[in-house]
Amino acid sequence: MHKRLGVEDSDIEIADAISRFAQSELAPHAAQVDRDELPTTRYVAQLAELGVMGMNLPERWGGVEASPVAIVLSLVEIAKACASTSSMIGAHYLATDSILIGGDDALRDRYLPDAASGNKLGAFALTEPRAGSNPADMATRATREGDGYRITGVKHFISNADAAGFIVVYAKTDPEAGTRGISAFVVDRHMPGVDVAPAEKLMGIRGAPAHEVAFDCFVPAVNRLGAEGSGFRTAMKVLDNSRLDVAATAIGIAEVALSSAIGWLKERRVGGEPLSNRQGLQWTIADMKTRLEAAWLLTLQAAAKRAAGEPFTLDASMAKLHASEMVAFVTDAALQMHGGYGFTREMPLERYVRDARILRIYEGSSEIQRTVIARSVLG
Repeated sequence: MHKRLGVEDSDIEIADAISRFAQSELAPHAAQVDRDELPTTRYVAQLAELGVMGMNLPERWGGVEASPVAIVLSLVEIAKACASTSSMIGAHYLATDSILIGGDDALRDRYLPDAASGNKLGAFALTEPRAGSNPADMATRATREGDGYRITGVKHFISNADAAGFIVVYAKTDPEAGTRGISAFVVDRHMPGVDVAPAEKLMGIRGAPAHEVAFDCFVPAVNRLGAEGSGFRTAMKVLDNSRLDVAATAIGIAEVALSSAIGWLKERRVGGEPLSNRQGLQWTIADMKTRLEAAWLLTLQAAAKRAAGEPFTLDASMAKLHASEMVAFVTDAALQMHGGYGFTREMPLERYVRDARILRIYEGSSEIQRTVIARSVLG
C-alpha cells in the first residue's frame, strides 16, 4: 500500500500485515464463498489472531485500539480480497461499537474481550420489515418486567445473526416518544426466545448471511445500554463509524475492479493493437481513477476527524455516499470493458458488481445520506 495524505507509517504496517493474510487466505476462496454461500465467519479465529475482530476496541478490553485510518486501510485490503468478509467484520463492529459507546464498564467487561478474541461474534439489530430507514417506526418493544425487560418483535436483514454470540437489539421502551423512546439491549444469541430464521438468498456478499430474527425473550436491566431512551443517539453514533467501514469496502472492491480493467485493456488486442490505445476507454479509466481517488480522500478525511474527536457525521455521510456510488460506476465500467467475458462467472467482474450493489443500501441508503448531508449544509 502506498502512502496517502494523513496516513501514518504505523497505519500502513497494520494494513500491510492484513493485506498479506487477505491475499493468501481470503482471495483464493472468495469465488467459492460466493458460489456456495459459505459464511465468512469461518475466518473469525484467524482474523482475531491478527487483531481485526478487536481493531476498534481499546486495549483494556482486549482490542488493538487501532486508529480509524488504520481500520479504513485494513478493511480496504480485506474487501479487495473478499467483500463478504469485510461486510461480516463491519457488522461485528456495529455491535461492539454499540457496547463501547452506549454501555457501562460492566457490560464492556462482559462482552468486549470475548468479541476481540473472536470467542463471540456480534450482531446489530436495528432494521425491521417496516422500519428500515425510519427507526421511529420500529415495532419491537422492550416492556419493563420485574428486574428486566421483555423484548418482543422482529428484526430483518441482520448480518451475523445465526453465528453471533450476542446481538445488540434496539427496541421501543416508550412507544409514544418516537426516536426518544428507543433503547438498546445486549441479548445473548442462544437465550430462550431468540429465533433466527434461515439466511436470506442474497444477490451479493453471499458469504455474509443476513437473517430475520424474532424476539420474545427476557433481558435483565443490566443488559441495557445506557439510560432508557438513549438508544437512538447510540445507534446514530455507531452508524457514523460504520459508514466509514462501508466506504472502505467500496474502495476495496473498486481498487480490484480498476486493476482488472487496466490489465485487460493492456493485454486484450483488437485490430492489432491493445484496447488501452483507444481514447474512449482511456477516458473511462480516467473517470474511474478520479472517482476512486476522491472516495479515498473523503474517507480518510472523515477518519482523521473521527480520530481527532471532531464531529464527522457530515464527512462520514459524504464518504459513504460517494464511495458507494463510485464503486457502482467503477465495477460496471470494468465489466463493460471485458465485454461478454465480464458477464461470465469465469471472471470476478460480475461478483464485484453484485457485491457492490448493497453498499448503496445498508447503513443508510444513498437517499438517506443525501438527506443527512443536505440538512447539515442547510442548517
